[in-house]
Amino acid sequence: MKCKKQVEIKNGKETTMKNGMKAMKGECPKCATKVFRILGKAKK
Repeated sequence: MKCKKQVEIKNGKETTMKNGMKAMKGECPKCATKVFRILGKAKK
């Protein structure tokens, strides 16, 4: 069950999506659900 609140990402890893935007993948510290947040454009 997702808690649907803004939470601090646990075990976060920064990734770059196909379109060149940066994103952060991790999990919720309370319910261990996957969390994915888009950070913005990657700087070259």
